Amino acid sequence: MHRLLVLLLLASGPAQAWDFSPVPVCTLSRDGPTPVEITFDPRADEPYAISVTSDAPWPAGTVFGIRFEGPRGLTIRTDRYRLSADGRRLTVTDRGFGNVLNGLEFNAAATLFAGRAARQISLAGAAGPVRAFRACISAPVA
Repeated sequence: MHRLLVLLLLASGPAQAWDFSPVPVCTLSRDGPTPVEITFDPRADEPYAISVTSDAPWPAGTVFGIRFEGPRGLTIRTDRYRLSADGRRLTVTDRGFGNVLNGLEFNAAATLFAGRAARQISLAGAAGPVRAFRACISAPVA
């Protein structure tokens, strides 16, 4: 009876904001006011990509960074990103995302920033989908 009550409480709570999908490419995503999408496409020259969509345009010509807050906090910065035509979607590509994945999996929150623009996101519920994403990127390519 106790297990049934716990399952009902979990099922009635809010859905996890982080999700993983293996198709069409390995994808880790977060919905909400600042959607985040991380993909791994082994056919690309830079197979890892992170895209962050904001309600207001990101400033051009600045450094983009992610500050992870929690037990394994770290800050990552790059000036190698591109903006969508309306400036609301910022995308970074690279050959490796180990620090990004570690930050997502082992911390509580992240602040995404460029210039004076900053967006904070919760990493609650991210660890399981990050582990599924890691398993996907290490699977053989068909």
